[in-house]
Amino acid sequence: MARKKTAKQIFENVSVVDAGAKGKTIGKAPDGRVIFMGNTVPGDVVDVQTFKKRKSYFEGKAIKFHTLSNKRTEPKCEHFGVCGGCKWQDMDYKYQLEYKQKEVTNNLMRIGHLELPEVTPILGSAEQYFYRNKMEFSFSDSRWLTQEEIQSNRDLGDRNALGFHIPGMWDKILDINKCWLQEDPSNDIRNAVKDFAVSNELEFFNTRQQTGLLRTLMIRTSSTGDLMVVVQFFKEDQEKRESLLDFMSDSFPQITSLQYIVNEKANDTIYDQDVICYKGKDHIFEEMEGLKFKINAKSFYQTNSAQAYELYKITRDFANLKGDELVYDLYTGTGTIAQFVAKQAKKVVGVEAVPDAITAAKENAQLNGIENVDFYVGDMKNVFNDAFIAAHGKPDVIITDPPRDGMHKDVVQQILNIAPNKLVYVSCNSATQARDLEMMKAHYKITKTQAVDMFPQTHHVENVVLLEKI
Repeated sequence: MARKKTAKQIFENVSVVDAGAKGKTIGKAPDGRVIFMGNTVPGDVVDVQTFKKRKSYFEGKAIKFHTLSNKRTEPKCEHFGVCGGCKWQDMDYKYQLEYKQKEVTNNLMRIGHLELPEVTPILGSAEQYFYRNKMEFSFSDSRWLTQEEIQSNRDLGDRNALGFHIPGMWDKILDINKCWLQEDPSNDIRNAVKDFAVSNELEFFNTRQQTGLLRTLMIRTSSTGDLMVVVQFFKEDQEKRESLLDFMSDSFPQITSLQYIVNEKANDTIYDQDVICYKGKDHIFEEMEGLKFKINAKSFYQTNSAQAYELYKITRDFANLKGDELVYDLYTGTGTIAQFVAKQAKKVVGVEAVPDAITAAKENAQLNGIENVDFYVGDMKNVFNDAFIAAHGKPDVIITDPPRDGMHKDVVQQILNIAPNKLVYVSCNSATQARDLEMMKAHYKITKTQAVDMFPQTHHVENVVLLEKI
């Protein structure tokens, strides 16, 4: 009887031929099966050790490089390869764009079996680093150790960390020295907070034991120059809490909103917690074409402000409003797209499942003096029904920007029942977008499609599609 093969095998001289979903690269085993890898670039020739085996593919890691791809570039970040946040930082940006474009086009054609017009080239980001307006860091009293540190005999010293979760490990935090995703003073604030906490013996959190004082640090910047910092504590200790917050306020007077949370529950999500303003305002502002958007600690706003503006302009251009249309904006969030297109529409109706987001949308519309928008809260597949359409009118144009899971099939069916002249579908996951569009292809044709790179150095990509009724 033959022994069952283990997942751990070594394949030599494997050519890396493509980049696939979730940032993985692709090679082929001698038997023709696909090998997914996480530490190579298309064009590399490598020896691969596999660690997972499935019927049609392996997952593995390159352990020896014979040839380095000409698509490579030197990663800027000292934490690259361990952090996991910028998996494509070793790939030249022009090739990142090529593979993102390819993924979107392949998903639409292979998953959705869709006929595409001439594809508008992907819109790259002007800034490839320091483009994020929001970062969240976690405290830990037992930082992630590298293999080199574990095997060394030297004193590892301070084990406290303030940084990011190691991929797939909920209780392991990598201490970050410099992150290339958010502009200064983000790194200065994070490092100063850590140094102060260590020097003053403020306890860093232990996730497994649920002990310690300091849990998370959020930093939000905006194009208006506002700066929000939110510290999450595990328990109330007024003296220690105030010492840290006062230090931050004194050291970084540019902070316009300094807030804190005391969260004693097991997880560190803040959406069910009270956020307390310690100094300054309880919000910051983002601005786009003269529109102001008030952002609090819990608000969702696109994390690449400059590229969000480009995304919204494409969405508006695809809609091509003349001024007499009723527009529905599904999954409206805080109503940014709805308000962005409102001046070119007769009326815009926004629908969103998160009550706090709708409250913010209404407040921002009032702040901007926009009177031709209405916002409603509810689960899309329940609220977006015949009674809703009867009450608010049949839309001429629907804009939809759903979460990664795409639209519920009942929402797709209701769109088909309504049969608007145009549908503009904004997606952060072209695979689920393709699935949804396949359900519509008997009634709508795709007349425009354009990918937008919101997150350089990662595999993530947005895509905008214009559908017109056949």
